[in-house]
Amino acid sequence: MKRQRSLGSRARSLAALVTGVLLLGAPNAFSLSRDGAGDPAAPCVSTPAEYRAAWEAREVRCVAPSLFGTTHARDQTSLYPSGFRYAWAGSSTNLEQYLKLRARYGDQPAKVGIGVLSYVGYPGLEDWSTPTDLEVYTLPAGVRAQVPAFETWFRLLDEEFGTTRAYPLAAQRDLVVAYSRLNRDKDVVGAFEDITGCRRDALLAGEAPSAEIGCNRSFLGALAAAGPSPYDGADSRTCFANFQTRYRGDRDASALRGALYQCQDAGFLNTGVGLGYNTYANPFVCRPADRQSVRERYTGREFILPNARFTDLPSRVDIPLDLGTPGQRGFLRAGYCR
Repeated sequence: MKRQRSLGSRARSLAALVTGVLLLGAPNAFSLSRDGAGDPAAPCVSTPAEYRAAWEAREVRCVAPSLFGTTHARDQTSLYPSGFRYAWAGSSTNLEQYLKLRARYGDQPAKVGIGVLSYVGYPGLEDWSTPTDLEVYTLPAGVRAQVPAFETWFRLLDEEFGTTRAYPLAAQRDLVVAYSRLNRDKDVVGAFEDITGCRRDALLAGEAPSAEIGCNRSFLGALAAAGPSPYDGADSRTCFANFQTRYRGDRDASALRGALYQCQDAGFLNTGVGLGYNTYANPFVCRPADRQSVRERYTGREFILPNARFTDLPSRVDIPLDLGTPGQRGFLRAGYCR
């Protein structure tokens, strides 16, 4: 899930790792204690209410794959702002990791709240101040979560937002290949820079895409043609339609990346393979961020699903996250275990 707004303007996140399996099998038949040991007597958490109880008790439990989690601004009434056609969602494996964070760092609540946001894929967290909650929920009947690979997005775009002519196969291929041939030390921010021209250091510093930070003509042209983002009161359908009809430049990989960036919050941290990623320290790797490998900074499994109002979800709980004090989050760089 890749939050563009978390950098003050925008930013969210694709790599050599592959995930193609949706809702893997049945959950383990046991829960995990606070130190990770199995407890055969306890079943997996299978309802949002059970998840909140485990959270409040600081228990580490396995979580059924029927549960999903999405972070959102407090007082929001839907999973994502209403203009978005699709919402990003964390998997049950992510929810298990959040319980581990809560059990391990419950006495340091900022490490829990900010750790969740980092695991999700928020950039700009040193100064993040927007009150944020974690929604844990089940899906309405007939709703299916999908792995947000680029191939999934372009299928959905062909089906719902336009025609194959708007998203040429050659450009799709070039985009997928750019993210699937990363060498050992290169990450998805580097792939984004290669495709769009936008400088990595400027993006990570919170600067908006512009020619001044190196963004190329195709990328900036796609943003301009698409018009306002759903974060700015527009909607995904109109945004993609605008790109389809108004964009006059080369429909190359950079232009396609721009459409996804602008219209569906696929920011520069988006991996395109259904895994999360962040340049911050992974909360579960006991080393500073600059001593963690690219592979170690990949996080959990993510999905996309039709955006929904909270009132339309069959079952849900809202868990406020304690984010501590902006500017006092040295663990993002130094590591969580210090």
